[in-house]
Amino acid sequence: MDKTESKISFYGSLLIALLLNSGRLLALREDGIMARYVHFEPLEFLFRFVAQFLFCYILFQLNLRNNSLDTLRTSNRAIYFTVNGVLILTILFIAGFLQRRIFDHTQPRRLYWSAYTARFALSAVLTGILLKIIYLLRASRKQARENEQLKNAYTTAELELLKEQLNPHFLFNSLSSLSGVVAEDPILAQQYIKHLSQVFRYTLAKPAGIMVTLEEELTMLRSFARLLDMRLEKSFTMDIMINEASMKRKLPHLSLQPLLENAAKHNAATMAKPLMVKVYLEDQYVVISNNMQPVNADSNGIGLANLNERFRILVKKEIVIERTTNTFTVKLPLHYE
Repeated sequence: MDKTESKISFYGSLLIALLLNSGRLLALREDGIMARYVHFEPLEFLFRFVAQFLFCYILFQLNLRNNSLDTLRTSNRAIYFTVNGVLILTILFIAGFLQRRIFDHTQPRRLYWSAYTARFALSAVLTGILLKIIYLLRASRKQARENEQLKNAYTTAELELLKEQLNPHFLFNSLSSLSGVVAEDPILAQQYIKHLSQVFRYTLAKPAGIMVTLEEELTMLRSFARLLDMRLEKSFTMDIMINEASMKRKLPHLSLQPLLENAAKHNAATMAKPLMVKVYLEDQYVVISNNMQPVNADSNGIGLANLNERFRILVKKEIVIERTTNTFTVKLPLHYE
């Protein structure tokens, strides 16, 4: 509970206690209507006011500070309302018993408890309304924080991807491969240019939404894989084993290409020992796995960390990384609508 919520709970409790006991103040006028029915006693008024204030304040504190109860509010509402109900009845009967014992023992029992229960029930409803407002403020702040985190993570990831793809090394490899293909097979060179343009277009174009379908990601991945295949000259294979029914599942934009690019960057590929990549579904994950043939290459892990952050915010799950002596596997959780 932050300072704003603390102030709302304190002043809200104060206001509710004042509103529900303000009628007693009218009895101060000896010629007023209220004075005919109620005799104003300062100590009784103070007791009622303090009891009402503590009742509301305890409800605020219990619901805003107790993480377990806050979890029950969304996971098991029946238990949540039961706990609050028990608390309300407990405070009501303790305060009511003490007040009747000390001040109102002459008032008919049924009339006394009816009025007392109605007053506490109304204060509980007003407290509940203020709690709902606080929960809405919390949700709004949480959404704003997540949007800011996502904006930062997505921007960083895009910049890293663009830097990798637009750096001289990438362009040199692409253009060198294109030069060789043009000399040997002009028709194949046209295909190379087509796939290269598709990769750049997909990477540079801002999508309508941050989440895209698995089908869109795989379409771009096939174009990128085709470039690798031409560049590595039959030393690379990629096998996609995903059925059509799963193609509409979603994941963050630009999730698959960095993994394939890392596989090509950090592993040797020869005709005798080709780089082999498999893409398939496993439970609720799309999996990219490649054989390990490591070469010396600089790696700071920022790419995977950024990718994981985007999945944590957008899909509410983290990626899974598995490394063995023979394989390197990354599992990306899919979003189900």
